[in-house]
Amino acid sequence: MWKRVNKSMVGVDIGSSSIKAVELQGKNGDFQLVSLGYEPLEPDSVVDGQIMELNSVSNAIANIFTEHKIKTTRVAAGVNGHSVIVKNIVLPQMSSDELKESFAWHAEEHIPFDISDVNLDYHVTGDSDDAIHVLMAACKRDKIANLKQAIQLAGKQPAVIDVDAFALQNCYELNYAPQPGQVVALLNIGASTTNINILNGERSVFTRDASFGGNQYTSLLQKELGLTFEQAEQVKRGMPLPVGIEDREIAPILETVSDILALEVQKTMDFYRATVEDGSSAVERLLVSGGGSKLAGLMEFLSKQFDIPVEVFDPFRKIKIDSRGFDPEYMRDIVPEMAIAVGLALRGVDAR
Repeated sequence: MWKRVNKSMVGVDIGSSSIKAVELQGKNGDFQLVSLGYEPLEPDSVVDGQIMELNSVSNAIANIFTEHKIKTTRVAAGVNGHSVIVKNIVLPQMSSDELKESFAWHAEEHIPFDISDVNLDYHVTGDSDDAIHVLMAACKRDKIANLKQAIQLAGKQPAVIDVDAFALQNCYELNYAPQPGQVVALLNIGASTTNINILNGERSVFTRDASFGGNQYTSLLQKELGLTFEQAEQVKRGMPLPVGIEDREIAPILETVSDILALEVQKTMDFYRATVEDGSSAVERLLVSGGGSKLAGLMEFLSKQFDIPVEVFDPFRKIKIDSRGFDPEYMRDIVPEMAIAVGLALRGVDAR
């Protein structure tokens, strides 16, 4: 989405339950996976995108770099949650210098925080004779400082701070070559947050972070079946019920939570439709990533709910992976969770 920086760096996705890291090499869209790492986090280390346990998170980042012998120290990381504001705005026609000088003033009316408390960025997405269309992103400074501190404590250099929804978009653009007028929703279901980015071609037209994630499936399984967190995680991923637990049908329990997810997606699509002038620009395809995408039957459930094609997002669809260096079975399990990390890693290569 934002202009990419052609200097090697590692994409590090700091989620609420794990940290994912990806390093790529190559140029002109011809990329190869160099490094890939995954490290689980202790519960409540990260809450609503805010790092609560700095030492725990920085140790996990350092462990990934050490274990996978990653030499690159420059890191691209992402932000999400309630401290991040992303909005498409329309401004009067002006020169790029005038826009740069006045953007903070224009952005102020769209941001519910004090303008001095946020970092701002923007990207011009289109213009006409009398107006320019601008995609605005703002994030509270203390959230960015918190993220940078965790990276620096791990002995790494925070080179780029992106927005998770845009990293997801970068990954999509590389792997799926979207066509103009094609409206696709990207859904990244993390442990506690779901990032939604609706695109028309390569243009982000609506983004939203919903306070929903895979942990809600786990919590309901714990409550309904009397399981520990670890047992519920296993059952959620399709493992049989532990010995001694009353045999029950799991699907209806999971579907109760999937209904909540479907409502969040529907709400986002309704918001989107309310913002577009052309009523025919309906979402025609849904690509799902994140740990939640591994839930058995979820793709079929969502496809039935919205009557559109729904599939698992493949972040390595156009990226070469050497099977001698990366175990295929491990990759199959971990790949759905890597979309944002891949999108962040793309900030360090020439993707033209």
